[in-house]
Amino acid sequence: MKIADKNTKAVDLVKAALAKAEEYKDYNVFISMNAEAALAKAAEIDEKIAKGEEVGKLAGVPYALKDNYSSHDGNTTAAAHILDSYHSPITATAVAKIEAEGAIMIGRANLDAFAHGGSTENSYFGPTKNSADNTRVAGGSSGGSAVATALDIVEFALGSDTGGSIRQPASFNGIKPTYGAVSRYGVVAMASSTDTMGCFAKKAEDVDLVMGIMAGQDAKDSTTLPDYWTKSLDEVKPAKKKIGLIRDCFGDGIDPEVAKIVREYGDKLKAQGYEIEEFDMPILKYGLAIYYVVQPAEVASNLSRYDGVRYALRSKDVKGLDDVFVNSRNEGFMKENKRRIMIGNFVLSSGFYDAYYLKAQKARTLLINAYNEAFEKYDALLCPVAPTPAFKLGEKTSDPLTMYLEDAMTVPASMAGLPALSVPAGETEAGLPVGAQLIGRAQSDQLLLSIAKQIEDSEAK
Repeated sequence: MKIADKNTKAVDLVKAALAKAEEYKDYNVFISMNAEAALAKAAEIDEKIAKGEEVGKLAGVPYALKDNYSSHDGNTTAAAHILDSYHSPITATAVAKIEAEGAIMIGRANLDAFAHGGSTENSYFGPTKNSADNTRVAGGSSGGSAVATALDIVEFALGSDTGGSIRQPASFNGIKPTYGAVSRYGVVAMASSTDTMGCFAKKAEDVDLVMGIMAGQDAKDSTTLPDYWTKSLDEVKPAKKKIGLIRDCFGDGIDPEVAKIVREYGDKLKAQGYEIEEFDMPILKYGLAIYYVVQPAEVASNLSRYDGVRYALRSKDVKGLDDVFVNSRNEGFMKENKRRIMIGNFVLSSGFYDAYYLKAQKARTLLINAYNEAFEKYDALLCPVAPTPAFKLGEKTSDPLTMYLEDAMTVPASMAGLPALSVPAGETEAGLPVGAQLIGRAQSDQLLLSIAKQIEDSEAK
């Protein structure tokens, strides 16, 4: 990661990032740019360096901020019309931490509105295009952050992952940490029991550096864990050198090229001395159903605050109080937001709560138990990130069920609160990147990054 010093000016790093953002403008990576403030912050860092003053671990490093993180710089829109003029009075804890170390936000990255989606096509500001093929989707919901990193516009980008929103669009290193590793304070809420704050970067060590800065307890988020991001990756060693390949993730619906590439990543791990053992985890077939009951229920609850009264968009077409609520929400939410609100309210409604929501939470416990049983034998688990490579823009927008199936590999770890890492595994014959997913027990985030680093180091030789 290029960090400002006496030989590398922060202003030059930021100017280069802004120039690349302009060069790739057609990819629709950013919702808004932060050029003036970014250059001013870079000049301050250069002045400190010139005076011999201490600067942070990320001094002058340009980054992209997923636009559901609150910050004083620009409007926090969450890619939604209902928030397109909202300027946050607070800064997210994760943002405050990395900017205290000198990182410089050059722009707010595009996403599916309120992070509802797996393609970044649900954005009020239009879709982000895939970095490898601009006729295809970028993945989602953190598509803008993923493409900003893939196109080398920035050194790293922040994202959020509720059911796969970092891992699915990542064709390089993207981590969903253990639930509670990083504060959720100041991030627009989606599903509060699975929202996690993570990042994208080209190298495992860069991910580790950024995550180590963001991690730790926060008095403003009672779910945060004590900081366990305390070692270097070279110090983290697997106990068993044994990885479980989840056989259930290679059945019907998996693209043959994806299956082949992920298995080949397993072969690379074998070459590093790991034993790869296939095993069955039959409860995974219920993972998607569990998620799409629990998550919409939490979405419906979190989105109830957008009522046209307290803040954000208020419809001008009103004749009474009911119109304020109904018209503001109807105009401000995207179709996918409305779909999840309706599903969520249904599963929480009287007469259906026990049949759907309560049953899903019980099944969630069984899923957690199945993972815990697997980690009695394995250091980590390996499976695909997504069942297919990136699909064409517009190909699945009219079929939400097919779109939801793209989350089948990522949502189980989210429901269990486990860390999961997307690593670059290879490319299809058409040149589309394919990711492999490493899943670990709670708080083993650095172990996953250490495993990824071993493969990176072996391929660099």
